[in-house]
Formats: sequence, C-alpha cells, structure tokens
Amino acid sequence: MSLNLLEISYLIASLTFIIGLKMLSHPDSARKGNLIAAAGMLIAIVATLTIFQEFDSGKMLNYGLIFGGLVIGTIIGTVMAKKVQMTAMPQMVSFFNGMGGACAALIAIIEYQHHQHTTVTGFDGELLVMLLGLLIGSVSFSGSMIAYGKLEGKIKDKALPMNQAINMILLGAIVVLILYQLFAESTPLEFYILLGLALVYGVLFVMPIGGADMPVVISLLNSFTGMAAAFGGFLYGNKAMLTGGILVGSAGTILTILMCNAMNRSLTNVLLGAFGGTAGGAAKGQTGDQTVREISISDTAVLLSYSQNVVIVPGYGLAVAQAQHICHELEKLLEEKGVEVNYAIHPVAGRMPGHMNVLLAEADVPYERLQEMEEINPKMPNMDVVVVIGANDVVNPAAKNDPSSPIYGMPILEVDQAKNVIILKRGMSAGYAGIENELFFYPKTRMLFGDAKDSLQKLVSEVKEV
Repeated sequence: MSLNLLEISYLIASLTFIIGLKMLSHPDSARKGNLIAAAGMLIAIVATLTIFQEFDSGKMLNYGLIFGGLVIGTIIGTVMAKKVQMTAMPQMVSFFNGMGGACAALIAIIEYQHHQHTTVTGFDGELLVMLLGLLIGSVSFSGSMIAYGKLEGKIKDKALPMNQAINMILLGAIVVLILYQLFAESTPLEFYILLGLALVYGVLFVMPIGGADMPVVISLLNSFTGMAAAFGGFLYGNKAMLTGGILVGSAGTILTILMCNAMNRSLTNVLLGAFGGTAGGAAKGQTGDQTVREISISDTAVLLSYSQNVVIVPGYGLAVAQAQHICHELEKLLEEKGVEVNYAIHPVAGRMPGHMNVLLAEADVPYERLQEMEEINPKMPNMDVVVVIGANDVVNPAAKNDPSSPIYGMPILEVDQAKNVIILKRGMSAGYAGIENELFFYPKTRMLFGDAKDSLQKLVSEVKEV
C-alpha cells in the first residue's frame, strides 16, 4: 500500500512538472505554472521522506541532516531570489544550474561508494549510469561556475594555446576511463580521476566561449544538469526525479538548438569557434562615412510623437540601466497620442534565453506587444522610427554585409530598413561580441548619448509637452 501511495505521489509530481512547464510558455500563466511545479516538487519531497521510510526500513534516514539541509537551502535560495537584480538574473541562473549539476555528481559519488560492495555479473548498467551522472554533473557544475564568473565580469574570455586539441584529448581520456571501469577490474582511483578530468573539461569547455554565445552555453549547461538529474532518478528508481530531469534536459536541448538556428550557426561552431571571445574585426562600414549624427531629447520627442509606427528594440543595456518601467511609460504616452508601439525581440538579446521577455514582463508590458524577429523584420520598411535601447550585436548590419565579420550570417533585427533609427547608448563602445556596429554611421541613424534610464525619463517629460 505504501509503495503504491509513493508511486502515485511521484505521478502527481510528474504531472505538475509537465503542466508547470507548459504554463511557463506564456507570461500570463508563467507565475502560476512555476508555483504548480514547485508544489509538485514539495509533494515528491514529502512523499520520499515519509512513505519511503515505511516500506524500506533497511535504509534509515537521518532526518536531522535532511531537514537542516532543507532549511538552510530554502533560506539561501529565497534570499538570493529576492535580492537579485534583473541585470544579475543570468548569473543566478548559471549559479543555480551549477548547484544542480553538483548535486547530481554527489549522488553518483555516494552511490558509487555503496556499489563498490556489490557483486555484478555481466554488463554493469548501474555503474554506467553512475559514471555518466558523475561526468555530466561535474561538467555542468564547473562550466556553470565559469559562466557565472564571466557574466559577473570576474573571469575574462581566455583560451589556452591549442585549447581545442586539449579538450579533445581530455574527452578521449574520459571515454577511455569510462570504458575501463565498465569492462576491467577498476579501483576507486579511476572513478575519482574521472571526476577530476570532468571538472577540468567543464572549465576548459566554457572558458574561451564569450560574447553573444553565452545564452547558448547557459541553455546547453542547463540541459546537461537535467540529464544528470535524470541519471540520478534512474539510480534511485525515483519517477519524479527522472521526469523532472528529462523535462529539463529535453527543454534545454531544444532551446539550445533553436538559439543556434536563430544565430544561423551549428552547435559545434559555437562550442569550437569561441565566438565573441575576441575583440574581432572591424565593420565593413568603417571604411566609408564615419560621421556620427546626434539627436537631442526634444527632437526625439517630436519625431516619436508625430510618427504612426514605432518599434522599440530592448537589449542588455536596458537591463543594466533598470529602465524597463520608464520605457513602458514612454510606450503608453505614445499610444495615447495615437502611435502604434511594439517591441522587437531577438532570440539571443541579453545574457540568457528569454532575458528581454522577462525584463519587459516585470514592467507589465503587454505580451502582445512583443514581436519575434521573424514577425517584425518584414514590417521594418514601414516603421517610422526604431528606438534601440541597449542592444548592439543583434542589430548590427555587418551580420548581413561583411563576410569577414565574426557575426556574419547571424540573423538580426533589420532595423536599418526602417525610415529612422534612434540609438540610446552611453558611448561608442563595441557590443558584447567585441565588434563595432556599422549601423551607428548610417545616414538615417541618430545617436542619443547618455544613461538609458536618464534619457528615457527626460524623453517622457518632453513627450508630455509635445
């Protein structure tokens, strides 16, 4: 009876994970979906701690340690989630993802210690699951920590000499170690050597990757953590853990593929090309007219107020300036004047998948106003004004015009097709990919220099007077 009740609890938890993930696809239901999935996880935890003990009395649980860990983890997670700024959300995602990978690796280590005392005849499938969980969890942990440091600005993009060759050698050594432990008389030494190599591989794997590829790396590492958690579910026969891991792993993999397609690049090219990790080539437009044309706040207000169609392109600079709320206020003011305002969202804008969607949702921007790249690009020639706030690489025409550019071939928001372009920017610095934007020098482009939030506040005041 207890076993059936435990399985039913895991089934309910699995269903809540699926329903919650589905509800995350729309901002209106995302918060509720997150709570539903969290409730399912609570059900799985309570069932494991109570019912599991009843039917498997051979495994005694140390409730003091368990509840102590739950309390400490809950406090730390709650404090971090409440204090985190929107600009630091990618770092927190990387950090939490790394913790998930570390947990999966620890599960493999603990179960391996028990497994050493068992005798297995034939192929040891359980050992294979442990080794894969250890490998993927360790790579996810060390890679996520490096990604966290890079996003925080504490670690620079840097590749060792012959970094790709070293990675291939490491990967080959890892495969050999796994096969040796499966088919030969191995000792714990080989297991812990595998752990060390996996941690080193995770560091070297992420270290040279930077710039616009970071959202792809975060998605990929997220899928690694999901797979590692699924292996833990296999080891324990835990259906909820297995389902959750499969959902995270598959969702992360699909998102990684979609983002690679959005950049018109293969995953291999992203992982081996170190895209955005260097200060990269000059834009083609630099050989021509290098005149930068500025625009005043008052002229910008007049141009926007007397337009019919305006598109706002948000980028990481909008998040840094915490200007999403004042941006939404500008949008509402223009709507009151009869101007149609929409937001153009590039799939890799920001520092993590969906960064701009989350940022604008926080400011209560209607989801219907957000238009994806494929939807908005055909409309660009009919747009009176495009206002670019903190975006750079995702609007750089070099991706279309300059075969020598590191971002050549990446689909962009074609704001250069609009009638007028206004770029809010602190200065003329390059974007996260390290290359200059030739859009700055186009005749139809006007630069509004200054802090995005300050400029938008002044612009809102000026629009009210027009």
